[in-house]
Amino acid sequence: MAWWKRNDRGLATAAESRKSVPKGVWTKCGGCSEILVESDLAANHGVCPRCEHHHALGVRQRIELLLDPESIQEFGEGVEPVDPLGFKDSKKYKDRIKAARKKTGLADAVVVGVGHVEGIKVAIGALAFEYMGGSMGSVVGERLTRMLELATEQRLPAIISSASGGARMQEGILSLMQMAKTVAALGRHRKSGQPYISVLHHPTTGGVAASYAMLGDVIVAEPRALIGFAGPRVIEQTIRQKLPEGFQRSEFLLEHGMIDMIVPRKELRGRIGFLLRALCAGSRPS
Repeated sequence: MAWWKRNDRGLATAAESRKSVPKGVWTKCGGCSEILVESDLAANHGVCPRCEHHHALGVRQRIELLLDPESIQEFGEGVEPVDPLGFKDSKKYKDRIKAARKKTGLADAVVVGVGHVEGIKVAIGALAFEYMGGSMGSVVGERLTRMLELATEQRLPAIISSASGGARMQEGILSLMQMAKTVAALGRHRKSGQPYISVLHHPTTGGVAASYAMLGDVIVAEPRALIGFAGPRVIEQTIRQKLPEGFQRSEFLLEHGMIDMIVPRKELRGRIGFLLRALCAGSRPS
Protein backbone atom coordinates (compact mmCIF):
# COMPACT_ATOMS: atom_id res chain seq x y z
CA MET A 1 0.00 0.00 0.00
CA ALA A 2 1.35 3.46 -0.89
CA TRP A 3 1.46 5.85 2.04
CA TRP A 4 1.81 8.93 -0.17
CA LYS A 5 0.35 9.88 -3.53
CA ARG A 6 1.22 12.84 -5.72
CA ASN A 7 -1.53 15.29 -6.65
CA ASP A 8 -1.63 18.72 -8.26
CA ARG A 9 -0.66 20.31 -4.94
CA GLY A 10 2.29 18.02 -4.26
CA LEU A 11 2.17 14.98 -1.96
CA ALA A 12 -0.90 13.79 -0.08
CA THR A 13 -1.59 10.80 2.15
CA ALA A 14 -3.50 7.88 0.64
CA ALA A 15 -6.41 8.65 2.99
CA GLU A 16 -6.51 12.27 1.78
CA SER A 17 -6.47 11.09 -1.84
CA ARG A 18 -9.40 8.77 -1.22
CA LYS A 19 -11.36 11.61 0.35
CA SER A 20 -10.78 13.78 -2.72
CA VAL A 21 -12.83 11.42 -4.92
CA PRO A 22 -16.48 12.56 -4.80
CA LYS A 23 -18.89 9.98 -3.44
CA GLY A 24 -21.01 8.28 -6.10
CA VAL A 25 -18.49 8.67 -8.93
CA TRP A 26 -17.09 5.13 -8.87
CA THR A 27 -18.51 1.71 -8.14
CA LYS A 28 -17.02 -1.77 -8.02
CA CYS A 29 -18.54 -4.40 -10.30
CA GLY A 30 -20.04 -7.29 -8.36
CA GLY A 31 -19.10 -9.67 -11.16
CA CYS A 32 -15.50 -8.91 -12.21
CA SER A 33 -14.47 -6.35 -9.52
CA GLU A 34 -13.70 -3.79 -12.23
CA ILE A 35 -13.92 -0.18 -11.04
CA LEU A 36 -16.64 1.51 -13.08
CA VAL A 37 -17.82 5.08 -13.49
CA GLU A 38 -21.33 5.14 -12.05
CA SER A 39 -22.71 7.42 -14.75
CA ASP A 40 -21.41 5.07 -17.46
CA LEU A 41 -22.92 2.09 -15.65
CA ALA A 42 -26.28 3.87 -15.38
CA ALA A 43 -26.19 4.74 -19.09
CA ASN A 44 -25.66 1.02 -19.79
CA HIS A 45 -28.78 0.11 -17.77
CA GLY A 46 -26.69 -1.18 -14.86
CA VAL A 47 -24.87 -3.80 -16.97
CA CYS A 48 -21.08 -4.03 -16.62
CA PRO A 49 -19.51 -3.39 -20.06
CA ARG A 50 -16.68 -5.81 -19.25
CA CYS A 51 -18.36 -8.92 -17.82
CA GLU A 52 -22.08 -8.10 -18.42
CA HIS A 53 -22.90 -8.52 -14.74
CA HIS A 54 -26.41 -7.15 -14.15
CA HIS A 55 -26.37 -4.77 -11.19
CA ALA A 56 -29.56 -4.04 -9.27
CA LEU A 57 -31.93 -1.45 -10.72
CA GLY A 58 -34.60 0.57 -8.95
CA VAL A 59 -38.22 -0.16 -9.74
CA ARG A 60 -38.64 2.97 -11.89
CA GLN A 61 -35.63 2.03 -13.99
CA ARG A 62 -36.97 -1.49 -14.53
CA ILE A 63 -40.35 -0.11 -15.61
CA GLU A 64 -38.58 2.21 -18.07
CA LEU A 65 -36.75 -0.78 -19.52
CA LEU A 66 -39.96 -2.78 -19.98
CA LEU A 67 -42.45 -0.16 -21.16
CA ASP A 68 -42.55 2.30 -24.02
CA PRO A 69 -41.34 5.76 -22.89
CA GLU A 70 -43.77 7.63 -20.64
CA SER A 71 -46.59 5.19 -21.32
CA ILE A 72 -47.33 4.05 -17.75
CA GLN A 73 -50.44 5.25 -15.96
CA GLU A 74 -50.09 4.25 -12.32
CA PHE A 75 -52.90 3.51 -9.89
CA GLY A 76 -53.30 2.08 -6.41
CA GLU A 77 -51.21 4.77 -4.69
CA GLY A 78 -53.91 5.26 -2.04
CA VAL A 79 -53.38 1.73 -0.70
CA GLU A 80 -50.76 2.16 2.04
CA PRO A 81 -49.30 -0.10 4.75
CA VAL A 82 -50.45 -0.22 8.36
CA ASP A 83 -49.10 -2.05 11.39
CA PRO A 84 -51.87 -4.51 12.35
CA LEU A 85 -49.67 -6.52 14.74
CA GLY A 86 -47.87 -3.62 16.42
CA PHE A 87 -44.71 -5.45 15.36
CA LYS A 88 -41.35 -4.59 16.86
CA ASP A 89 -37.96 -6.26 16.57
CA SER A 90 -34.86 -4.05 16.80
CA LYS A 91 -37.08 -1.31 15.40
CA LYS A 92 -40.81 -0.66 15.24
CA TYR A 93 -42.47 -1.68 11.98
CA LYS A 94 -44.04 1.78 11.74
CA ASP A 95 -40.57 3.29 11.86
CA ARG A 96 -39.31 0.90 9.18
CA ILE A 97 -42.17 1.97 6.93
CA LYS A 98 -41.35 5.65 7.45
CA ALA A 99 -37.65 5.06 6.77
CA ALA A 100 -38.36 3.05 3.61
CA ARG A 101 -40.73 5.71 2.31
CA LYS A 102 -38.21 8.47 2.96
CA LYS A 103 -35.42 6.50 1.27
CA THR A 104 -37.35 5.47 -1.84
CA GLY A 105 -40.21 7.94 -2.25
CA LEU A 106 -42.56 4.93 -2.51
CA ALA A 107 -45.55 4.17 -0.30
CA ASP A 108 -44.78 0.44 -0.48
CA ALA A 109 -42.74 -2.14 -2.37
CA VAL A 110 -44.71 -2.28 -5.63
CA VAL A 111 -45.73 -0.03 -8.50
CA VAL A 112 -48.75 -1.04 -10.61
CA GLY A 113 -50.30 0.51 -13.67
CA VAL A 114 -51.23 0.25 -17.32
CA GLY A 115 -48.78 0.96 -20.13
CA HIS A 116 -47.55 -0.21 -23.52
CA VAL A 117 -44.83 -2.58 -24.70
CA GLU A 118 -43.97 -1.85 -28.34
CA GLY A 119 -47.45 -0.42 -28.75
CA ILE A 120 -49.29 -3.28 -27.05
CA LYS A 121 -51.38 -2.28 -24.04
CA VAL A 122 -50.55 -4.22 -20.87
CA ALA A 123 -51.23 -4.19 -17.14
CA ILE A 124 -48.00 -4.23 -15.17
CA GLY A 125 -46.77 -4.64 -11.61
CA ALA A 126 -43.15 -4.18 -10.54
CA LEU A 127 -41.70 -4.92 -7.12
CA ALA A 128 -39.22 -2.47 -5.59
CA PHE A 129 -36.34 -4.31 -3.91
CA GLU A 130 -35.11 -0.98 -2.57
CA TYR A 131 -38.21 -0.83 -0.33
CA MET A 132 -37.68 -3.35 2.50
CA GLY A 133 -36.18 -5.92 0.14
CA GLY A 134 -39.24 -5.94 -2.12
CA SER A 135 -41.07 -7.89 0.58
CA MET A 136 -44.70 -8.77 -0.09
CA GLY A 137 -47.07 -7.52 2.57
CA SER A 138 -50.79 -6.81 2.43
CA VAL A 139 -50.34 -3.67 0.30
CA VAL A 140 -48.20 -5.44 -2.32
CA GLY A 141 -50.72 -8.28 -2.51
CA GLU A 142 -53.68 -5.89 -2.75
CA ARG A 143 -52.12 -3.74 -5.46
CA LEU A 144 -51.05 -6.73 -7.56
CA THR A 145 -54.53 -8.23 -7.18
CA ARG A 146 -56.16 -4.99 -8.32
CA MET A 147 -53.80 -4.87 -11.31
CA LEU A 148 -54.68 -8.45 -12.27
CA GLU A 149 -58.40 -7.79 -11.82
CA LEU A 150 -58.13 -4.76 -14.11
CA ALA A 151 -56.26 -6.91 -16.65
CA THR A 152 -59.02 -9.52 -16.44
CA GLU A 153 -61.82 -6.96 -16.81
CA GLN A 154 -60.19 -5.20 -19.77
CA ARG A 155 -58.73 -8.40 -21.25
CA LEU A 156 -55.15 -7.15 -21.10
CA PRO A 157 -51.94 -9.15 -20.95
CA ALA A 158 -50.34 -8.95 -17.50
CA ILE A 159 -46.66 -8.55 -16.67
CA ILE A 160 -45.14 -8.74 -13.20
CA SER A 161 -41.49 -7.80 -12.71
CA SER A 162 -40.22 -9.37 -9.48
CA ALA A 163 -37.24 -8.63 -7.26
CA SER A 164 -38.01 -9.70 -3.71
CA GLY A 165 -36.80 -11.40 -0.56
CA GLY A 166 -40.26 -12.92 -0.03
CA ALA A 167 -43.16 -12.34 2.35
CA ARG A 168 -42.90 -9.52 4.88
CA MET A 169 -42.43 -11.02 8.33
CA GLN A 170 -43.63 -7.87 10.14
CA GLU A 171 -47.18 -8.62 8.97
CA GLY A 172 -47.18 -12.30 9.92
CA ILE A 173 -49.97 -14.43 8.46
CA LEU A 174 -51.42 -11.39 6.67
CA SER A 175 -48.37 -11.34 4.40
CA LEU A 176 -48.58 -15.08 3.75
CA MET A 177 -52.23 -14.69 2.74
CA GLN A 178 -51.08 -12.57 -0.20
CA MET A 179 -49.59 -15.66 -1.82
CA ALA A 180 -53.03 -17.27 -2.14
CA LYS A 181 -54.68 -13.95 -2.97
CA THR A 182 -52.42 -13.16 -5.93
CA VAL A 183 -52.54 -16.74 -7.22
CA ALA A 184 -56.35 -16.68 -7.12
CA ALA A 185 -56.33 -13.41 -9.09
CA LEU A 186 -54.02 -15.04 -11.63
CA GLY A 187 -56.43 -17.94 -11.97
CA ARG A 188 -59.25 -15.55 -12.82
CA HIS A 189 -57.02 -13.69 -15.27
CA ARG A 190 -56.10 -16.91 -17.05
CA LYS A 191 -59.79 -17.47 -17.87
CA SER A 192 -59.78 -14.21 -19.83
CA GLY A 193 -57.52 -15.87 -22.39
CA GLN A 194 -54.80 -13.24 -21.99
CA PRO A 195 -51.20 -14.17 -21.19
CA TYR A 196 -49.28 -13.49 -18.00
CA ILE A 197 -45.53 -12.96 -18.37
CA SER A 198 -43.39 -13.19 -15.25
CA VAL A 199 -40.04 -11.38 -15.32
CA LEU A 200 -37.57 -12.44 -12.62
CA HIS A 201 -34.71 -10.25 -11.45
CA HIS A 202 -32.03 -10.82 -8.82
CA PRO A 203 -33.13 -11.93 -6.30
CA THR A 204 -36.61 -13.48 -6.47
CA THR A 205 -37.08 -15.67 -3.41
CA GLY A 206 -39.36 -16.75 -0.57
CA GLY A 207 -43.12 -16.38 -0.77
CA VAL A 208 -42.94 -14.39 -4.02
CA ALA A 209 -41.07 -17.21 -5.78
CA ALA A 210 -43.46 -19.73 -4.21
CA SER A 211 -46.55 -17.98 -5.59
CA TYR A 212 -47.20 -15.77 -8.61
CA ALA A 213 -43.59 -15.37 -9.77
CA MET A 214 -43.30 -18.97 -10.98
CA LEU A 215 -46.78 -19.17 -12.53
CA GLY A 216 -46.21 -17.20 -15.72
CA ASP A 217 -47.37 -18.53 -19.05
CA VAL A 218 -43.85 -17.49 -19.97
CA ILE A 219 -41.19 -17.02 -17.28
CA VAL A 220 -38.30 -14.76 -18.25
CA ALA A 221 -35.23 -14.20 -16.09
CA GLU A 222 -32.21 -11.94 -16.20
CA PRO A 223 -28.75 -13.57 -16.36
CA ARG A 224 -27.37 -14.96 -13.09
CA ALA A 225 -30.45 -13.98 -11.06
CA LEU A 226 -30.92 -15.88 -7.80
CA ILE A 227 -34.35 -17.54 -7.92
CA GLY A 228 -35.76 -19.95 -5.36
CA PHE A 229 -37.61 -20.37 -2.09
CA ALA A 230 -34.96 -20.75 0.62
CA GLY A 231 -31.47 -19.37 -0.01
CA PRO A 232 -28.57 -21.69 -0.81
CA ARG A 233 -26.93 -21.25 2.61
CA VAL A 234 -30.12 -22.23 4.40
CA ILE A 235 -30.52 -25.29 2.16
CA GLU A 236 -26.92 -26.40 2.70
CA GLN A 237 -27.28 -26.08 6.47
CA THR A 238 -30.56 -28.02 6.38
CA ILE A 239 -29.57 -30.94 4.16
CA ARG A 240 -25.87 -30.86 5.17
CA GLN A 241 -24.74 -31.21 1.58
CA LYS A 242 -22.76 -29.04 -0.79
CA LEU A 243 -24.98 -27.63 -3.54
CA PRO A 244 -24.04 -27.75 -7.25
CA GLU A 245 -22.18 -24.81 -8.76
CA GLY A 246 -24.63 -22.09 -9.82
CA PHE A 247 -27.54 -23.69 -7.94
CA GLN A 248 -30.69 -21.50 -8.04
CA ARG A 249 -29.23 -19.15 -10.63
CA SER A 250 -31.15 -18.43 -13.84
CA GLU A 251 -28.91 -20.68 -15.92
CA PHE A 252 -29.41 -23.63 -13.55
CA LEU A 253 -33.19 -23.14 -13.59
CA LEU A 254 -33.29 -22.90 -17.38
CA GLU A 255 -31.32 -26.14 -17.69
CA HIS A 256 -33.76 -27.89 -15.34
CA GLY A 257 -36.93 -26.57 -17.01
CA MET A 258 -38.04 -24.16 -14.28
CA ILE A 259 -37.95 -21.03 -16.47
CA ASP A 260 -38.46 -20.49 -20.19
CA MET A 261 -35.71 -18.09 -21.21
CA ILE A 262 -32.88 -15.86 -20.03
CA VAL A 263 -32.90 -12.40 -21.56
CA PRO A 264 -30.21 -9.73 -21.10
CA ARG A 265 -31.57 -6.47 -19.83
CA LYS A 266 -31.07 -4.49 -23.05
CA GLU A 267 -33.12 -7.03 -25.02
CA LEU A 268 -35.96 -7.30 -22.53
CA ARG A 269 -38.55 -4.97 -24.08
CA GLY A 270 -38.03 -6.37 -27.56
CA ARG A 271 -38.36 -9.95 -26.38
CA ILE A 272 -41.46 -9.19 -24.31
CA GLY A 273 -42.96 -7.39 -27.30
CA PHE A 274 -42.30 -10.42 -29.50
CA LEU A 275 -43.96 -12.73 -26.95
CA LEU A 276 -47.00 -10.48 -26.67
CA ARG A 277 -47.46 -10.33 -30.43
CA ALA A 278 -47.26 -14.11 -30.61
CA LEU A 279 -49.52 -14.81 -27.63
CA CYS A 280 -52.13 -12.09 -28.20
CA ALA A 281 -52.55 -12.29 -31.97
CA GLY A 282 -56.12 -11.40 -32.92
CA SER A 283 -57.22 -10.71 -29.35
CA ARG A 284 -55.54 -7.45 -28.32
CA PRO A 285 -57.50 -4.45 -27.17
CA SER A 286 -56.36 -1.23 -28.81
